[in-house]
Amino acid sequence: MKPFGKKTLAMLLMSCMMLAAAGCGSKSADTKEETASAAEAPAKQEQPVKVVWWHSMSGDVGKAAQQLVDEFNAEHKDIVVQAEYQGKYDESLNKLKATLGSDSGPSLIQVYEIGSRFMIDSKAITPVQQFIDGEQYDTSSLEPNILNYYTFDNKLYSMPFNTSNPILYYNKDAFKAAGLDPEKAPTTYEEVAEAAKKLTKSGQAGGSFAIYGWFMEQLFANQGAELLDNGNGRTQPATASLLASDAGVKTLDWWKKMIDDKTMLNLGRKTDDTSKAFAAGQIAMTLDSTASLRSIVKSAEGKFEVGTGFLPKADANVKSGVIVGGASNWILNNRPEAEQKAAWEFIKFLAEPKSQAEWHINTGYFPITQKAYDEQIVKDNMTKYPQFQTAVNQLHQTAPSLATQGAVMGVFPEARQLTETAIEEVLNNKKSSKQALEDAAKAITSKIEEYNKTVSK
Repeated sequence: MKPFGKKTLAMLLMSCMMLAAAGCGSKSADTKEETASAAEAPAKQEQPVKVVWWHSMSGDVGKAAQQLVDEFNAEHKDIVVQAEYQGKYDESLNKLKATLGSDSGPSLIQVYEIGSRFMIDSKAITPVQQFIDGEQYDTSSLEPNILNYYTFDNKLYSMPFNTSNPILYYNKDAFKAAGLDPEKAPTTYEEVAEAAKKLTKSGQAGGSFAIYGWFMEQLFANQGAELLDNGNGRTQPATASLLASDAGVKTLDWWKKMIDDKTMLNLGRKTDDTSKAFAAGQIAMTLDSTASLRSIVKSAEGKFEVGTGFLPKADANVKSGVIVGGASNWILNNRPEAEQKAAWEFIKFLAEPKSQAEWHINTGYFPITQKAYDEQIVKDNMTKYPQFQTAVNQLHQTAPSLATQGAVMGVFPEARQLTETAIEEVLNNKKSSKQALEDAAKAITSKIEEYNKTVSK
């Protein structure tokens, strides 16, 4: 190859310089465009904090819960609550137990009241008292008799959400036909037994109570009697069941005598069965939760008027009352701090008067805040369902005590089942009240002892 001439070499150098200049110019323009684009681009938005809420609300109640979640999410762009139904309370708690010790599981969980001792002992939760103290959150408008149950050692561990207690439902038309005052519910064991006799006729029994351990717990409290030792498990962890005490025997003897007199029917364990029998006019009295009030009243529409009364007492002179039932929300401590704070924001939203008013009229559960009764929708609902005033009065007239504060033990679900078995044994003539309750108390005490060993390890 011939060497480049001077002229040719000069032309090549000139071409390279022009290409280099063109390249530099292009790079500079690109850089300016990128800089301009970066300036115009919006700042990167932070992702909202996700709160997973496990709950046990199904059907219409589940829809009411989801409605509250949707309202919260619409108001809080920095938090997204994801509600997840986990089955009934027992199922949900068992699912939680399977997640303990791992990073899985929810941010927040709804647990029924009898699961409280286990939740505290699990050491898997952050007490809501920590958030209350941290921001001086005002709890003064919250119902004291509801807070009372969920308070341990002067500390609120969870926030009440859905709350109920049992009341007596009766058929006013049947009362009138039997010569009883339709505006006056029987208030004592004796009065219930007398009314049941007068109400019993062909095709109609005086009443029926579902074989439900919750009712026995409530009937204990209404006598001022404690279900467990050590102040119902409140002053120290419980070590023994007091189910076979005079309060238990007296209650079961009363119940059994009405069955023997054929003035009461034994329809088994399900309150659904007793409420259906009540609606059909087959029984004139029953016990059920305040949360069932709307459905019970609606089922009787066009057939008879429903009356409501306080839970019957063994002795009218004893000042006592009932224990709250239902559930509360617990914050799990294995979640990041931001997530726990977001869960607390949701808890506060659920406790607001507007939220509780909406929850109350859509479900029948008590508002946990007294300010909810000032909401117009609650006033209108009370006008439509005046029977609910009985439930409110019973809650407010309950005398605070270790009995009405409610028993707490880590094996409460099992204890409730054993109590129901004992009731069945008595009503089905298999054992005396004393024997059945003593056997159940012994079994419950054994389970408490086993549980306490696992907690102390």
